Amino acid sequence: MNSAPETTNTPAATPGPATANSAVAAAATVITNIASLVTNDPSLGDGSPLGLIQDAAVVIDGDRVVWVGESSKAPATDNRVDAGGRAVIPGFVDSHSHLVFAGDRTAEFNARMSGRAYTAGGIRTTVAATRAATDEALEANLTRHLAEALRQGTTTFETKSGYGLTVEDEARALRIAARHTEEVTYLGAHIVSPDYADDPAAYVALVTGEMLDACAPYARWVDVFCEKGAFDGDQARAILTAGQAKGLIPRVHANQLSYGPGVQLAVELDAASADHCTHLTDADVDALANGRTVATLLPGAEFSTRAEWPDARRLLDAGVTVALSTDCNPGSSYTSSVPFCIALAVRDMRMTPDEALWSATAGGAAALRRTDIGHLTPGARADLTILDAPSHVHLAYRPGVPLVREVWRKGERVS
Repeated sequence: MNSAPETTNTPAATPGPATANSAVAAAATVITNIASLVTNDPSLGDGSPLGLIQDAAVVIDGDRVVWVGESSKAPATDNRVDAGGRAVIPGFVDSHSHLVFAGDRTAEFNARMSGRAYTAGGIRTTVAATRAATDEALEANLTRHLAEALRQGTTTFETKSGYGLTVEDEARALRIAARHTEEVTYLGAHIVSPDYADDPAAYVALVTGEMLDACAPYARWVDVFCEKGAFDGDQARAILTAGQAKGLIPRVHANQLSYGPGVQLAVELDAASADHCTHLTDADVDALANGRTVATLLPGAEFSTRAEWPDARRLLDAGVTVALSTDCNPGSSYTSSVPFCIALAVRDMRMTPDEALWSATAGGAAALRRTDIGHLTPGARADLTILDAPSHVHLAYRPGVPLVREVWRKGERVS
């Protein structure tokens, strides 16, 4: 498990002392009787990367954590919540999803599970449905999935465009998404639009020109599917650098279906993340280990496509910072459940339960270059989940069981 690279964010966390001597307002809320508290700060608790504190408490004032430590040393406050001997973890940070879409691809999934190989072409089905949907229908579908994810402990999410592939449809997707998250990604370069099937160069010109101009005001990130059947290395470079010129930060769909230039390009351009990372050369792993780019692994995609699993152990042992995310989308990974992805990562990607949880919280924060989320220390945003279990290990130990009992976001109980 690697430490997060240097990150930036507004607002940034300002860590402070986690002691009873910290000034705590009487109106703050203390959550006490926590069997195990995951802080993701190795200077706390047991000194592990998770910074586990046993028999712990956490104090929230407004939308921030102001104190963590042993329950017996918690400062007095007017508001007290008894965790009942349960575990508390940071809220999950889902740093890769595709939630602005219409329709589903049940028929495609059924066929694939009956033996048909997955290719990128199925995206066109969702493009047609999304273009035909109203703004109201797209937003209702988005908020339904967000509520579903929140109930499962996700307190921060990133989401992308990519199912419109016209100037108008990409811009409206981002406009809708921006009403619900600040982590919005322009993915006009998901695939070449069917309207430009005979002239991919013209589509790249559109993505880097008029479409980018319309979409950049709503986005923080620019992304590209760098893959056979989508965009090659030269096209991906042109798209990402055009986005950078507009102030957008790169992220890359890289090396999912085959070996390719995506990971190396991501590191070269200091992309926040290279996502999928299934087919990697030694040079790809070395590049990730020596750069700031986070390797975001998306086991829901491998589960839903029966594809080869990414080798998380190889990345972790090389010192790469790894994030774990859902890739929630209607075609290749229709799950909003980070706990499910944690269980897959432990069972099939050779991660330990500690590593998988860190990657789904602090790792996701690193993939979004955020310092205010993904950990529970003084100054952090008060995003946390109370599990109906005494330890975070139960997320992998009891796969499929709804263990999320309460979710707190920005200091308020929301689920």
